[in-house]
Amino acid sequence: MQWKTKMIRFKPGILTILLILSWNLHANTDEVEYEPVLNQIKLCVTCHGENGSTLQPTFPILSGQHFYYLYVQLKDFKSGLRKNEVMGPIASKLEKSQMKLLAEYFSGQNWPNIGYRTSSAAEIQGETAAGAGQCVQCHLGGYEGDSRIPRLAGQHPEYLLKTMTDFKHRKRMNSAAKSSLFVSYSEDDIKAMSEYLAGM
Repeated sequence: MQWKTKMIRFKPGILTILLILSWNLHANTDEVEYEPVLNQIKLCVTCHGENGSTLQPTFPILSGQHFYYLYVQLKDFKSGLRKNEVMGPIASKLEKSQMKLLAEYFSGQNWPNIGYRTSSAAEIQGETAAGAGQCVQCHLGGYEGDSRIPRLAGQHPEYLLKTMTDFKHRKRMNSAAKSSLFVSYSEDDIKAMSEYLAGM
């Protein structure tokens, strides 16, 4: 009876040790898997936040964004098709394998909840404007995107506003279809859409 009692008392200790070892093994596995891009990840998070969940609204959330979309954007930054004075020089030094690892790392994180609240007026105007452009055909009903189509739901409104405005004025040129679409929108509609999508 005494031996059984000791074993029962000892089990929680064993469980704690196993949990610690399991967590360390997972952390070390991640480090080994992403070792070729650990320095780049550290650089990315200075703007995009821990795991890509940035709190700075002018930078896009990367955490949980689609793998192929992230990979293509890095390719476009590297080639100059998408111009950005910060991302251009960074991407220019990346190999294809590194771009894939970075895209894999950030797409594997959980999408954060920024807790943005859209006003009723902006929600109505934004939903109407997005519907007129048939945005759901590519970005899907919940605006969560798929593959090379980015998730828009829950993205920072400031970033969405800048992105759509850049397409409208052809400052961003790596999607001709987007430029053709947004040129037909008013600035007010674009602002309303950015708030509507951010609040989803």
